[in-house]
Amino acid sequence: MLMILAYLALGIFVVGILARIVKYARTPAPLKIPTTPAPLTKQGVAWRLFTEVAFFNSLFKGDKWTWMGGYLFHVALALVTLRHLRYFVEDIPEVAGHFQIVGIVAGIAMVGGLGFLFLRRLMVDRFRHISSKADYLILLLLMAIGGSGLLMTFAIHPDVVEIKAAMMGWLGMQGFETPSDVVFLLHFLLVLALMIIFPFSKLMHMVGIFFSPTRNQTDTPREAKHVNPWSKY
Repeated sequence: MLMILAYLALGIFVVGILARIVKYARTPAPLKIPTTPAPLTKQGVAWRLFTEVAFFNSLFKGDKWTWMGGYLFHVALALVTLRHLRYFVEDIPEVAGHFQIVGIVAGIAMVGGLGFLFLRRLMVDRFRHISSKADYLILLLLMAIGGSGLLMTFAIHPDVVEIKAAMMGWLGMQGFETPSDVVFLLHFLLVLALMIIFPFSKLMHMVGIFFSPTRNQTDTPREAKHVNPWSKY
């Protein structure tokens, strides 16, 4: 049963993201609407997108407290993801062994950043006003994933060899035996839930930003005519 659910979640995750990307690419941008001050060249647009993705530039200018919590979470998540690669790769480079402590600290930081963002949504009026139930549920789901991961790190140590064999079999499409550790099963089920809802949630902003006309357009409405995609009709 778990194996079927795991492959179903993986399929929904991959197909869902690809479908959304196709939808984003086909959605016309009828107007020149870059958020000013905007770059005048394509190179400037590329740099703007890079600073948004790498440093959350506009969020830093808009709300530094939210930027702090969000940036802490995203950087920590990237480090935690890198640490988890050991479960999907047969031969681990020796240098990766020195990275484990960094990944553990990042896990703590990730949960802390999520908790900070959750409290801001609850305690700050303007954030509470624009927050939906889905926003809270996603934060709680992410905190539950991080918390169960930390529980396995510091308290209940599962059979790593068994888990690695299962994960490699899963992504290698070779099938796998269900691991016996209860906490890991909870952690894995929460990750599968996240994968299923990912393509249909606000988490798609990690892809959508590249298709946003407020970010990917040059500010040249006078220098170059912007032709509506349906004008030829």
